[in-house]
Amino acid sequence: MGEAVACEGLTHDKYNVDEQLKIFVNIGGEILACGTCLKSRQLDASESCPIATMIDCVELVVWAERVVNF
Repeated sequence: MGEAVACEGLTHDKYNVDEQLKIFVNIGGEILACGTCLKSRQLDASESCPIATMIDCVELVVWAERVVNF
């Protein structure tokens, strides 16, 4: 959510965020992107970062034992 929706394609000398994102998704991790956050940054949903609704987010919190938010 927020600025995190712009993480796809992000690289850094020390941390290759884009590569780690792809690894996470390839091993079964799921990422949900806030539609409002994507739209405000003029970004589109992608296969690894689909648009989520508030209902998706609530269902994730109910399902999860723990939730990490940044």
